[in-house]
Amino acid sequence: MPEHLEIRTEGAATLPTLIYLPGLHGDWTLITCLSQCLRGRVRFVSFTYPRTLVWSLDDYARAVENALVEQGIRRGWLLGESFGSQITWTLLARGRFEVQGVILAGGFVKHPVRWMVRPVKLLCRWSLLRWFVPAYRLYSNLVRRSRLGSTEERALVEAFLIRRTELDLAAARHRLDLIADNDPQDIARQTQVPVYGLTGGLDPIVPWPLVRHWLRRQCLALRDYQVIGFSDHNVLNMAAEPAARKILAWIGQGGGDPTISPKDTYSGKLRSWD
Repeated sequence: MPEHLEIRTEGAATLPTLIYLPGLHGDWTLITCLSQCLRGRVRFVSFTYPRTLVWSLDDYARAVENALVEQGIRRGWLLGESFGSQITWTLLARGRFEVQGVILAGGFVKHPVRWMVRPVKLLCRWSLLRWFVPAYRLYSNLVRRSRLGSTEERALVEAFLIRRTELDLAAARHRLDLIADNDPQDIARQTQVPVYGLTGGLDPIVPWPLVRHWLRRQCLALRDYQVIGFSDHNVLNMAAEPAARKILAWIGQGGGDPTISPKDTYSGKLRSWD
C-alpha cells in the first residue's frame, strides 16, 4: 500500500469542519455511525492511514496537513480517537493548521499507563490473525445487536475485518511504539484552543480516570469531560448518538473561535460525569 493518506469529506463547506483522526486500527470503517448522526450539521472529514512501519507522528501530522490543504480545508475541529489524539497534539505543536478546538475520544496526552503499551505490542505480535478475526467478529456482532444492526453496519464490519491483514497489524504495532515514546504534556499545558474529552465508562485500554485527573489539573484549556457509562474504548461507534450530541454541543459552545479569553479558561471545577 502506498505511504499516503486517504481522505474522505462529507458535507457542505459552509458547515463547521470536524476532522476525525482514527485510532490504532487506522481507518474510517468504524466511524460511519457517528458521521450519519452528524450528517447535515458538520463537514465531516475522515482519514485512512497508510500501513507504514516507518512514519513518525510528525510524518502523520504533515500528511494530514497536506491532505487538508489539497481539499481547501485550512481550519477546523480535531476529533482525535485514541492513537489519533497523539497526532492531534502534534498538529497543535506544528501550528500550521488552524485548530478551532480539540475533542479527545478515548484519547489521552501521555498514555497514563505507558508500561502497558509494549506488552500489548508483544501480544499483537504473538496473536495470529485466525484468533484475532473471530474475536473481533464476536465483538462486532455485540455492537450491531446493541445498535439493532443494519445491512450497512454489517457491510462496515466486513470491510473492517477485510483490512485486518498481517501488514495492517504490523502497522498497528508501529503505532504502539509511537504512543510509548510520545509525551505531549507540555503541548497540552500550553494550548490555547478549547479541549474536550469523551470516553466510554468501560475502557481497559486507556484508563479514563487517570486521563481526566491529569487534564483537570494540567490542561488549562479543558472545558468539559464526558463519560458515557455503558460504552467502551470504541465510544464513537458504540455510543454514536450521545457522542454526536455532545460533539455538536461543544462545537456550538466553541463558536468557531480559535482563541480563548482568560475568563473562559479552566477554573478548576468541572462536573463529575456518571
